[in-house]
Amino acid sequence: MAERSFKAEVEQLKLGEGEVFHGEGILAVTKALLQAGVAYVGGYQGSPISHLMDVFADANDLMRDLGVHFESSASEATAAAMLAASVNYPLRGAVAWKSVVGTNVASDALSNIASGGVTGGALIILGEDYGEGSSIMQERTHAFAMKSQMWLLDPRPSLPVIVDMVEKGFALSEASNTPVMLELRVRACHVTGSFVARDNQRPPLTVAEAAESPVRDVDRIVLPPANFLHEVEKIEKRWPAGLAYVRDHKLNEHFGTAQDEIGIIVQGGLFNSLNRALELLGLSDAYGNAALPIYVLNVTYPLLPDEVQAFCAGKRAVLVVEEGQPEFIEHELNTLVRRADLNTRIVGKDVLPRAGEYSGAVIRDGVAKFLRAHAPERAPAEEAAPALPALPPSAVPQRPAGFCTGCPERPIFSAMKLVQKELGAFHVSADIGCHLFSILPPFHIGNTTMGYGLGTAGASAFKPRDKRAIAIMGDGGFWHNGLTSGIGNAVFNQDDNLTIIVDNGYSAATGGQDVLSSKAHNANRRTNNPIERAVRGVGIGWARTLTHTYDVAGMRDAIREALTAPEKGPKVIVAQSECQLNRQRRVKPLMAKALKSGKRVVRERFGVDPDTCTGDHSCIRLSGCPSLTIKPNPDPLREDPIAHVENSCVGCGVCGEVSHAAVLCPSFYKATIIANPDRGDRLKQRIRGWAIGAWQKRAARSIAARAF
Repeated sequence: MAERSFKAEVEQLKLGEGEVFHGEGILAVTKALLQAGVAYVGGYQGSPISHLMDVFADANDLMRDLGVHFESSASEATAAAMLAASVNYPLRGAVAWKSVVGTNVASDALSNIASGGVTGGALIILGEDYGEGSSIMQERTHAFAMKSQMWLLDPRPSLPVIVDMVEKGFALSEASNTPVMLELRVRACHVTGSFVARDNQRPPLTVAEAAESPVRDVDRIVLPPANFLHEVEKIEKRWPAGLAYVRDHKLNEHFGTAQDEIGIIVQGGLFNSLNRALELLGLSDAYGNAALPIYVLNVTYPLLPDEVQAFCAGKRAVLVVEEGQPEFIEHELNTLVRRADLNTRIVGKDVLPRAGEYSGAVIRDGVAKFLRAHAPERAPAEEAAPALPALPPSAVPQRPAGFCTGCPERPIFSAMKLVQKELGAFHVSADIGCHLFSILPPFHIGNTTMGYGLGTAGASAFKPRDKRAIAIMGDGGFWHNGLTSGIGNAVFNQDDNLTIIVDNGYSAATGGQDVLSSKAHNANRRTNNPIERAVRGVGIGWARTLTHTYDVAGMRDAIREALTAPEKGPKVIVAQSECQLNRQRRVKPLMAKALKSGKRVVRERFGVDPDTCTGDHSCIRLSGCPSLTIKPNPDPLREDPIAHVENSCVGCGVCGEVSHAAVLCPSFYKATIIANPDRGDRLKQRIRGWAIGAWQKRAARSIAARAF
């Protein structure tokens, strides 16, 4: 199950000519694709475009009615390879994935299609996940666009502009026979706005119709001698055609005054942040009426020499607002200005940070520095130093990322800690996914991570004598890349390592999308393909499936067995339990509905007996559950605070399980909370109350007798 349903919102995708669409950026992108006559759509989920894939899935029936084929791709490479349909046929196709990591996975197919070129419009929608809010390495897609000579659109975060860039992106691709990338930052994906809709267009040629009339053009296939001609065609035909389309259709925009001695060039996706910064400096308003010229690059690659020359001519200095590094746009602008023999000073990373996200405050400070150097009469006064020194970083409590309350992955690493206590430390090759949080406190497990589904491959260099390396991967990573690159490779080379595959039942880290091994019924996809069957199918001999990861003792014993088994060769443990966050999203509405209707509802939670807890906090160190905390000790003779379970507990039982598996303490108890109890529940409660009361009275009499 996806973490969010768009079943209601996709109704807006049916809006016709002249009607007003109101919603999020990801919905607007889907509507734009349908208005542009897209023939096929594919992709792989990942922030910040996971919800775009969810919209595609929820709009599957609508797209099918229009003759649009939707493919939930196994990986970004699979999605990129789909664009092969646009090489020989006038089919418009769009694929989507998470920024540079997805582009890295798709790079082989992308390089081929960029070389051979396309006939139909090919649009690649990228969730540009950059800055402090990113979960990936800090790299930019811009480099790949330059390397393979694909056009890169960075639309201003405004729904009419985003929709226009989607539709013109297809046209630009067709005019220049070149794939086009369209990058959307987090803010653009979730910005809310409106635009005037047009009718959805059935593709002039569907993929089914194209398959019935195959076309073959050897010149489009990347083989000698055609591949040498592709490079010539890129420079002599595609490049000029691309520049002409961008110029003739005015894809870039201008804001502010017409003439000035200074100006600003900004990536389209950063315009809203720039405008807010100018507002704070008193140089613009909420509508972009700036007091100085602004050239907005909705197309960041290629740059148009004549537009750059026209904007920079007559200006002393121009500030370039370019997020990330290297500063590709700044370098190119310097080249274009020099070639045009202009004396304009290009200012960029000397006043703006070389790295990090460009928030409104960051851009404001950079613009202020630029103004003080090149237009001091318009620069704000320098702020006086604060009377009190700023707090040092050490004064702010650390909040490292961690597992959710009740996460079924936490007990896996608790079990690993217990095994490490017995057998010593192991090299652990981690993977992309929630399980990567194990590298942080309290577990401190994980030495490296090399990419999605590459956990086992990352351990392949280790050929241990006595101690086996351990690899971790999730079910999403396993089906994405891990089966072939990891498990298949380990079988072929007979790597004597252990792989633990965390099977949540869906790709939990990217939003709960179904995968091949999902147990849920999916009307449009085939699920229920067990992971253990797949690994045995490629040659794994030692494999175990544990269906309840919350059994810490069972997990511990299975890991110990795998690490000490006499058999050589790769071993696999499939650790199954549903993602608790998604489970709560599914269960809580059902429980609320049942409570409202007066039905009997039972839930479990755990607690700590304050009279039994010794206050050593081993349970916290071994599980790290957010529901586990401390509170003052009720015993006046003991100073150590005791463990305490907060009301956020979801009743997974890990706290008690890990304590008993580690032989820590008996202070944990399980409570069953019954709402709307029936007669049987009330009778049991009365009997329990009577029995407990009787025992308490007996104990009290015994204590009183001993006292005298």
